[in-house]
Amino acid sequence: MSSNQHGVRYWVKAWLPVLLCVCVIAIESQEFMGSDHTSGPFRMIFQAIFGHVSNARWEVIHVYIRKSGHFLGYGTMGLAWLRAWWMTLPHSRFMHDAMLGLLGTATIASADEFHQTFLPNRTGSPWDVLLDCTGAIALQLVVYLFMRIFRPKRLARVD
Repeated sequence: MSSNQHGVRYWVKAWLPVLLCVCVIAIESQEFMGSDHTSGPFRMIFQAIFGHVSNARWEVIHVYIRKSGHFLGYGTMGLAWLRAWWMTLPHSRFMHDAMLGLLGTATIASADEFHQTFLPNRTGSPWDVLLDCTGAIALQLVVYLFMRIFRPKRLARVD
């Protein structure tokens, strides 16, 4: 069945994960999710698991936690975009869909960072966009390698 013959349910299944990812990013991009608001709760959880850390050490750890969130969150978004394009364009190659997924991720990441420049406790950074795109590329590469090893026919779009 070609992609234009699919019903609404198929399109919702394909694109709903992308919409959900965009909504999560929109929520996380708000003032209440700035580092000044997340430090306390993250520190409490971290110290409950690993024990007490000094203030100076916590500042470094908090940055790593937040940047890991960028990498994994946008990596997940990159996978959602990849999946949506893979389902939407049934005869395209993986690299084409991955590039479209990266473009979608970069667009949302750029819009997010631009939005943050208008918030008093947030800063927009092109480095964060680069980190976000790196997360998307890394997770797409993992999927590619998995498919190349375990599902080569599916990767080649051979039925």
